[in-house]
Amino acid sequence: MIDLWTSSEIAQATGGAASAPFGVTGVAFDSREVGPGDLFIALSGEATDGHRFVEQAFASGAAGAIVSRPVEHPHILVVDTTAALNALGVAARARTQAKIIGVTGSVGKTGTKEALFQALDRCAPGRVHRSVKSYNNHVGVPLSLARMPRDALYGIFEMGMNHAGELSALTALVRPDVAIITAIAPAHQAFFESMEAIADAKAEIFEGLEPDGTAIIPADSPYVERLTGAAEHHGAKIVTFGFREDADVRAVDRVISANGGTLVTVKLPDGELCLTIAAPGEHWVSNALAVLAAVETVGGDLAVAGLALAELPDLPGRGARTRIPFADGEALLIDESYNANPLSMAATLKQLGREQAVRRLAVLGAMKELGAESEAFHAGLAEPLCAANVNFAILVGPEMTPLAQRLEGKVGLAHVADADAATTRLQSELRAGDAVLVKGSNSVGLSRLVAAMTGGGK
Repeated sequence: MIDLWTSSEIAQATGGAASAPFGVTGVAFDSREVGPGDLFIALSGEATDGHRFVEQAFASGAAGAIVSRPVEHPHILVVDTTAALNALGVAARARTQAKIIGVTGSVGKTGTKEALFQALDRCAPGRVHRSVKSYNNHVGVPLSLARMPRDALYGIFEMGMNHAGELSALTALVRPDVAIITAIAPAHQAFFESMEAIADAKAEIFEGLEPDGTAIIPADSPYVERLTGAAEHHGAKIVTFGFREDADVRAVDRVISANGGTLVTVKLPDGELCLTIAAPGEHWVSNALAVLAAVETVGGDLAVAGLALAELPDLPGRGARTRIPFADGEALLIDESYNANPLSMAATLKQLGREQAVRRLAVLGAMKELGAESEAFHAGLAEPLCAANVNFAILVGPEMTPLAQRLEGKVGLAHVADADAATTRLQSELRAGDAVLVKGSNSVGLSRLVAAMTGGGK
């Protein structure tokens, strides 16, 4: 196997000194994720010091480490390991010839990133790199860059933020050739004075665009002109996607397919494409349009990308669908437990309303970081929940009190304190023929409920 990094390359990139020659085939900063041949970066933070886990990393097969104090193993000695991680990410970006795509947005980042990976990997098998999990912050992004193989043809990087200025720093590392904004929604609104401020913070991704780079922007967003103006300010070519008549990549026709996905005819600048999107819901149609816009921009094969979208694997926490068996049939559980904001709640409730089921149930966890408008946003979920003909709702967390009050007498209702109580209530309520949506902010812990109901996903 070709080394991802040699010790001399790491030393040159980070300004460190190598204790001995070595090569690595992977990079990790969590000792629990270290595998044979990996480089372990001993990050120091407020909660813990990675140097405490150096022995564990080498016991797991690490080939070398980046440290700020000498250890009894092959290592690169640096002054600051966090700065070294950033420097390694910068060096990875500098040496690659890959087309780089950055993805951000209030909703749909990870799903779009994963769908784009599947689409491009069909075009160039084994030559596409992307950030894994939701490694989209100030340590996840440089780690994902540092892991990019030398011979990658495409690199896809998710970038997240909850404060202004964070995307400016991340996009300066990634330097995308293509920058996608999926949608703007009131996520992390506690840290912003307005929705316009959220849009401006997302638009920071355009600051790092390479010369002649392309900005892919949601045409249906109320902030499309604001986003377009920001992209143009940084010299970007503009490609819009969505359902509007003037979108560059738009859904002309769409119908629900037999498997619950959507059959879509897409109008592109140079033609039309008819495809099936495996993942159910209008929000996934929007994600797919962004994917197709990016594939066309980087010169990928649209027909092959369409095949990939028709066979998208389930994403745990982001729409994975599991059948739960009963003696007299089965129930459908839709796992959207990873995160939630008002826009994504409304979209997934709308899809729940389309499911063929005897009863529709919703387990909804609190939406975090919504600031002064939190009560209004939670109460506002009553309309999409009732429109979806939900028969029984289990609401989780004190923030759900305004919604519980709004729903009183309209649907079957249980308001519980936490995910464990919600699990107990759902276990007693769920039966064959039901479809249940599970969605809430990640910190609510509804993934534990999903694991309990599905046998840990097995």
